[in-house]
Amino acid sequence: MTEATRPITIAVLAMGGEGGGVLADWLVDLGEHNGYIAQTTSVPGVAQRTGATIYYVELFPRAAAQAAGARPVLALMPLPGDVDLVLASELMEAARAVQRGLVTADRTTLVASTHRVYAIAEKTALGDGRADAQALLAQARQAAKRFVGFDMAALAEVQGSVISAVLFGALAATGALPFERAQFAATIERGGIGVKSSLAAFDAAYRQAQQPPADSPPPAPFTLPRAGDPEVQALLDRAAREHGGAALPLVVEGLRRLVDWQDPAYAALYLDRLQATLAEVQSNNEVSSLAAELARHLALWMSYEDTVRVADLKTRDTRFARVAAEVRAEPGQVLAFSEFMHPRLQEIADTLPAGVGRWLLRSGAPRRWVERIANRGRVVGTTSLGGFVLLWTLAGLRRWRRGMLRYEVEQQRIEAWLAEVRAALQRGDAALAVEIVRCQRLVKGYGDTHERGLASFDRLRRAWRRQPLPAATLAELRAAALADEQGHALTAALQRLNLA
Repeated sequence: MTEATRPITIAVLAMGGEGGGVLADWLVDLGEHNGYIAQTTSVPGVAQRTGATIYYVELFPRAAAQAAGARPVLALMPLPGDVDLVLASELMEAARAVQRGLVTADRTTLVASTHRVYAIAEKTALGDGRADAQALLAQARQAAKRFVGFDMAALAEVQGSVISAVLFGALAATGALPFERAQFAATIERGGIGVKSSLAAFDAAYRQAQQPPADSPPPAPFTLPRAGDPEVQALLDRAAREHGGAALPLVVEGLRRLVDWQDPAYAALYLDRLQATLAEVQSNNEVSSLAAELARHLALWMSYEDTVRVADLKTRDTRFARVAAEVRAEPGQVLAFSEFMHPRLQEIADTLPAGVGRWLLRSGAPRRWVERIANRGRVVGTTSLGGFVLLWTLAGLRRWRRGMLRYEVEQQRIEAWLAEVRAALQRGDAALAVEIVRCQRLVKGYGDTHERGLASFDRLRRAWRRQPLPAATLAELRAAALADEQGHALTAALQRLNLA
């Protein structure tokens, strides 16, 4: 078959709820109403991508088929190296198309949204499991003959439409198909559903796709914020006096986080801990390399997730407003929120006064009674009066948090960790001190997730306390600890280095 009579091949990669099927139907309708024989198929993907599906469309000129006296045989799925157009509803889907060989530099026009919807593996990674968006973009640009990409999800949101209409508009603007803009628009009108919003999104995307790619603006210089509360402003002024460079924005964010988590006095403790640890640093170069890491990780550990914090976040009015905006609730519509609560004995004891919590964990019959109740779990409706009051009351325990068992235990852990950092600095090993700071990445989350991460942190701590470790070795062990929740990679690394 000559190039002039081969079918136009189009692959659409979309996730559930994004209208990928509608987009494929539009392409078929566009072809059939404008002199082409069309065929579409779909290949369902994995649930980890919320139902990611590849829709495949082939368009063959009807006149060419009539001249040959036979109907063409069209393929049921895309083949590597033989796809003219790839439409991807998200950046990782575009990268997957490149990985599969569907995007080639000699043939393929790639139209993709540059926003990210994180995969389950990215969300559940113990560390930062996110793929590098800039690397994915560079891969897409390099692989395609022509690349058209911008944040199509944001544009669809602004227009009150779905991303399929935006992809359709961006496709029309490329001129990669032998159809006029009016023919694309007529296809949407024939659909008869959501025509007004879809056309608005189509027109906006058509204009956007014709614009040259905008250069990323340089980052704005950091400006110290102003606070209405005098105590908070005093903390900000102190931070500006004691820190600078790359560390200052992180210190300010740490203050904001800790004031929100507890109060200004707790945020002042954060500054005290930073100052005491950085006082051990022996050179300005070492200060700059350590300060930013310590500012970030200390704030994260000090704002650990407990039952009080979870209840606080679940009952904030900003959360209700955010969810209402996400589901596009109309005025007068009723939203119902259901929270699955399954606190274990440990979380219950952690929320009690320290002495009472320790007694409960050591007790016999009371412990078993609480465990029987906790094991059942329950569903709490935060939009019901009873459910909201329950969580609101639990969030109100923040004023007594300093007396809780969890607070006492976490402060002891933080002080022990900082002591290890200071000990490395006193030995003149600033590189190891930085790696010890970064080990905080393991200590995060809530419930079982927190326990598993803490267990891995403790194994690393025993390793670096047993014998002096090079900074590179500790970094290697930390990467192994972040590789899986069960700790198998860490066990193998410790054994390989004779540190088990």
